[in-house]
Amino acid sequence: MAGAAGGAAAVRMRWRAALGALVLTALVTGAAVGLLRSAGGTGGADRVREVAAGLRCPACQGESVADSRSPIAAAMREVVADQLAQGRNPTEVRRWFVQRYGPEVLTEPPAHGATVLLWAVPALTLVGAGYAALRTLRPRRAPARAVSVRRSPGGRAAHRVWWAGAAGLVSLVVAVAVTADRLDRPPEQPPADPVAVTVQLARDLESQDRYAAAAQLYREALRDRADDTIRLRLAFALLRAGDAGAAEQTAREVLARTPDSPDGLLVLGLAQRGAKSAQATGTLRRFLAVAPEHPAAPEISRLLSAGS
Repeated sequence: MAGAAGGAAAVRMRWRAALGALVLTALVTGAAVGLLRSAGGTGGADRVREVAAGLRCPACQGESVADSRSPIAAAMREVVADQLAQGRNPTEVRRWFVQRYGPEVLTEPPAHGATVLLWAVPALTLVGAGYAALRTLRPRRAPARAVSVRRSPGGRAAHRVWWAGAAGLVSLVVAVAVTADRLDRPPEQPPADPVAVTVQLARDLESQDRYAAAAQLYREALRDRADDTIRLRLAFALLRAGDAGAAEQTAREVLARTPDSPDGLLVLGLAQRGAKSAQATGTLRRFLAVAPEHPAAPEISRLLSAGS
């Protein structure tokens, strides 16, 4: 009877040890999977969509650039495609957007060192504790004459200590799984100003001599915010895109509110000159009278002198 009882106790201990090892393995695996998911990318075949999926659409609510149908998202996808075609990798493209529009343009912040430590330290601790528990709690083969010896109170206390420690480690891993990402993230930032992002993106398109596309984005910005500064940038983009008529109309809208706007007079005069209007000279002379120190004043003076 004593031998049978001792064998049953040994079997129960083996099952407990196996169950503990299984729980520890599952927790470690979950921690590793969470770490890999937080550090990894989308892994899609389409590199443009992969990068665009990590960018937030400034004009949309909770949509990525990859999923949004707004004009600004379409322009951002074009920029992503251009950047990749120039040889930049996805990380460099994302950095390019962050430098211009701030970290809030990203849908998710990248994993940092603290997050890695928050996942790795508990996982390594669990592995070490599990190994030590198996070595310590594994029942040893006792001599036949000692089978009937009952477990000492000290042995039972040791087991309780081990199981309490394991429960504490489980709680630690659960806490890490819930809070690891939050602890290492920067403070929550307000969403990017869609108008500011649209204007900046339009200026980037202008730097690539894509004036018609830039003009379209300036129009999008004006729908959200009626601002004469944006309207003047639209007029300049239209002028450079070869649409002198639309540029003149846009400049007149600004001058109707601010008759002595130097940039408004400049765009109007250049648009009139492009349309071969007789009013061009008078408008440009007025521009020089209003803003003689304007950066464009020397070039306008040269044009007027050459024309006369």
